[in-house]
Order: sequence, then C-alpha cells, then structure tokens
Amino acid sequence: MRMAGGGVRGGMSHGATDDFGWHAVQDKVHVHDLHATILHLMGLDHTRLTYRHAGRDYRLTDVYGKVVQEILA
Repeated sequence: MRMAGGGVRGGMSHGATDDFGWHAVQDKVHVHDLHATILHLMGLDHTRLTYRHAGRDYRLTDVYGKVVQEILA
C-alpha cells in the first residue's frame, strides 16, 4: 500500500514480501494497525472512536490496533 503526505515519512518502505509477493515476511502490519495509523494521521484517537451496537462496544481497530510509529515523519 502506498501512503503519501500527511505526516508519513517519504521515500521509505516498511516490511518485505517473499520473492513472489504472496506473503509478508518482515515487519508485518495488521489491518487494525493500519486503521489506527490512518486515524492517527487524520488527527483522531482510535481508542476513543467507540460505538455501541447490540449491547457491546465496538471500535474500528477493535482492541488490537496500535499506531505504526516507524512510518511517521
């Protein structure tokens, strides 16, 4: 995935895949972490973005998301 501007460090790559590009082999980022990072770049705290549905609190990043600090400028 490409991310540009808005506080993302330019000219770098984070992680690596196998020779065929099928599987991540280094510095894997979960989709919850990606969402938390994008929300952080938009100025939102992903831990406070909670809504209640069917008697349970839900978040876009669930309980696993953490901001990937390595790609931030």
